Amino acid sequence: MAEQILILDFGSQYTQLIARRVRELNVYCEIHPFNNIPPITDDIKGVILSGSPCSVRDAGSPDLDLSQFRGKLPLLGVCYGAQLMAQKFGGNVLPSEIREYGRAKLNHVDMHSDLMKEINLGSQVWMSHGDTISDLPADFEVIASTPSVKVAAFKIQNEDTYGIQFHPEVTHSTEGKELLRNFVVHIAGCSQDWTPDVFVESTITELKEKLGNDKVVLGLSGGVDSSVAAVLIHKAIGENLHCIFVDNGLLRKNEFESVLESYKGMGLNVKGVNAKDQFYKALEGISDPEGKRKAIGRVFIEVFDQEAQKIQGVKWLGQGTIYPDIIESVSVNGPSATIKSHHNVGGLPDKMNLKVVEPLNTLFKDGVRLVGKTLEIDQNILGRHPFPGPGLGIRILGDITAEKVAILQEVDYIFINGLKEAGLYDDVWQAGAMLLPVQSVGVMGDERTYEKVVALRAVSSVDGMTADWCNLPYEFLQDVSNKIINQVKGVNRVVYDISSKPPATIEWE
Repeated sequence: MAEQILILDFGSQYTQLIARRVRELNVYCEIHPFNNIPPITDDIKGVILSGSPCSVRDAGSPDLDLSQFRGKLPLLGVCYGAQLMAQKFGGNVLPSEIREYGRAKLNHVDMHSDLMKEINLGSQVWMSHGDTISDLPADFEVIASTPSVKVAAFKIQNEDTYGIQFHPEVTHSTEGKELLRNFVVHIAGCSQDWTPDVFVESTITELKEKLGNDKVVLGLSGGVDSSVAAVLIHKAIGENLHCIFVDNGLLRKNEFESVLESYKGMGLNVKGVNAKDQFYKALEGISDPEGKRKAIGRVFIEVFDQEAQKIQGVKWLGQGTIYPDIIESVSVNGPSATIKSHHNVGGLPDKMNLKVVEPLNTLFKDGVRLVGKTLEIDQNILGRHPFPGPGLGIRILGDITAEKVAILQEVDYIFINGLKEAGLYDDVWQAGAMLLPVQSVGVMGDERTYEKVVALRAVSSVDGMTADWCNLPYEFLQDVSNKIINQVKGVNRVVYDISSKPPATIEWE
């Protein structure tokens, strides 16, 4: 097992970013809920306590016995984690007189502290807190301050135990990566040897040992995750991997054919299944987003199960599940509110009686792409924008019909091709079109029209957890809008979505 940093999550929206930053240092790390800590083994070199939306002063706020770590492993508390340490060890945390959200500048830095080495005076940090540490325990010392927050960072004397009030994991903390490197590499002593090459080599070895001569069936989507998972498993067991690509009638224009073609040169054993009619029938009259997701998921499993049973002796189900899928399905305080069900994580019918193999379930999306590059997978697959599992089914607001799918496929094709032709595709993290359940009055020639409205959406993001709308050139939007209205019968109005996530989601449903 690789050496690792353990990140304990108290429910912060930034916890995944901490893990991503540590991974960028070529150090393996795992996130676990504060109330479900794994066994502490010799592989764990340090512990990071995340932030939280809670206050340490609130009854029932997340709590943790820190004696199991303090003085035994390097320990770093971030925001709530720092306040928890101060409160539990004899300090005091109070509501801030001046709340600090956003950018701040360090006006005091203890350069002699291992955590603050090479962090410059005046360095910008990102604050997000309503409480402040008013009094430190006797054996704590301040190692950084801002004009309004005296205890921006502290150290416990004679221990590798630190707390910081700001968030080094966000890009707005300009030297945050250096601070995390100081903790992970210089204090915790991690060797930075967790690379894509090492991951590929060790994963293929593990897959060979786990799978032996067993057969595996895997559902391909044409996307990055399932493609990389398939190639890894194929390198371990060859022809014993059977891939199934299901056309649910909700793919992009010509996608079924083009994806099958792209897999031909990869040596994968792939079977394409046209199941459009089954999906359309199951979706008849369903307008509720969750209802549509569940119908699509149910039929996919039915079709996939039918095809899997045609393969003799299958024992495993391969999946392209990645780490955020796992994290988002676990709440630190029990079941969390469902924003939308996740298509990658969930149950399979017991009758399939298959064991699950998920070779990518420790990787973030960017890590998957790096592994894919190491495996020499075609850049056209690795560079594809994320595409939702339910496909156009959740980009058509309201009920689904073949006619609506055909309209949206044409709109989407013009938009995505336009981005590629204009050299903008790689600057966008995800893009797509939504067919809205409204009609608008228009004029074409001398005639009045009353036709459908489509919304275009393009966002920039790192991991999909947060996203901002892309400021695409007006000339490009004008050209795409003209093409859509002139070429797609049934559409007379195009709008552009300028909402960020949060508060909006990337998809409309």
